[in-house]
Amino acid sequence: MSTIEEIRKKRLEKLKKIELAGENPYPIEVKRTHTIEQAIDNFLVLTKQETEVILVGRIRTMRIHGALTFFDFEDGTGKLQAFLAKDKVGEKGYAYFEELFDIGDFIEVKGVLFETSRGEKTIQVSDYKMLCKSLRPLPEKWHGLKDVEERFRKRYLDLLFSPEVKQKFIIRSHCITELRNFLNSHGFLEVETPILQTLYGGARARPFKTHLNAMNMDVFLRISPELYLKRLLVGGFERVYEIGKCFRNEGVDKFHNPDFTMLEFYAAYMDYKELMKFTEELIKTVLINTLGTTKIKYDGQEIDFGQEYERIEFYALLQKYTGLKYEELNEEALKKKAIEMGIEIPEGADKANTADEIYKKFCRPKIIQPTFIIHHPYGFQPLAKALNSEKLASFQVVVAGAEIVNAFSELNNPVEQQERLKNQEKLFKHGFEEAQRSDEDFVEALEYGMPPAAGFGLGIDRFISIITDSGSLREVILFPIMRNKD
Repeated sequence: MSTIEEIRKKRLEKLKKIELAGENPYPIEVKRTHTIEQAIDNFLVLTKQETEVILVGRIRTMRIHGALTFFDFEDGTGKLQAFLAKDKVGEKGYAYFEELFDIGDFIEVKGVLFETSRGEKTIQVSDYKMLCKSLRPLPEKWHGLKDVEERFRKRYLDLLFSPEVKQKFIIRSHCITELRNFLNSHGFLEVETPILQTLYGGARARPFKTHLNAMNMDVFLRISPELYLKRLLVGGFERVYEIGKCFRNEGVDKFHNPDFTMLEFYAAYMDYKELMKFTEELIKTVLINTLGTTKIKYDGQEIDFGQEYERIEFYALLQKYTGLKYEELNEEALKKKAIEMGIEIPEGADKANTADEIYKKFCRPKIIQPTFIIHHPYGFQPLAKALNSEKLASFQVVVAGAEIVNAFSELNNPVEQQERLKNQEKLFKHGFEEAQRSDEDFVEALEYGMPPAAGFGLGIDRFISIITDSGSLREVILFPIMRNKD
């Protein structure tokens, strides 16, 4: 059996022969009258009228039988069989194809459609043209799940050989389109905010840091667009959203990737309670328009996004699954309990963040159906309005053990906001790397006045991984970050 390098060498020789014959194996001009899907959909009319069509695509299989050759080729819309006969293209043209074309090459074919005796729709080739000479052979057998890393490293082959993988990314694209359609239809304006920021904020996360040579200063890849979107509320926009990449310098697991896609939106004069109803409507509409149903299968369980979501308070959930009563424990006592439960507490974490670590290990994995976890501990979200000294006007949507939405009524009191950010800075100085940094420019913007508003963040990768029944975010990110093979 020939090695890949031996096959590549032979194909390079064929490439040279094509060029010596005066043909461009990578031409600029391409002709196409129909996609394969259009040719199949209009097959009866095209065959009855003996209409000559020009189709293009990649050769996927080839069967040579003396003076006759059958090959299957496909474009982005479908697959079709082609029939190449020596008496139709001439002896020279037939020999040229037989000698120089391989599986994997892109081809332009001209001819009429017909149906074989076996009922297979086919194009009778009268002329053809090389569009792209492939130098490496397509694998006879793709590794599939046997080598997951290879699939991600060579996603282009994964898409070629795994229709179910390709379908996930089609669903992803349609889902993002429907998110936009829903928000646009509800008066939201799509905007873009900086990815490079002089000070990161809007979430609890460690950032990626880089250096801007032109200005000789350090900058950060954003962890969230939140603070800039809220500046737009100050500037007079009432409903804004952004879909884009965020970056967090964290580990990789089934629900985390260092770069990920986030939808964030902010609506003036809306509160977290109204936003919960809006969230149910948004997710339900997007699923119906994308999948045709609100019921999906994930990890062997049916999940229904069409029903009203259960609402449960954070404190009640913590007590239900751990027996801990948050209100009755001080910070030191809660940390002691967490350590006894095998929780690794981040350095510098306060009481609220310690409770979150317990919740993530013992509570969140138990939640399968879409559920609103409401009223997180005061201090947990420094940008959220408080109901009282103990609870925030906040919610998360948790499904299949994963948080897909984080939302709350936005704090718009600049005095309180500044005080909260100062407390976060104290946590940061005590080693809590995920603390929100103090952004004086943002506080100044609030002092000009920001209307009451509710904010919403959806992890698109997580959402897509669940509705496509994928095992991890990497299955729905086209090119996830990978370790160097070395």
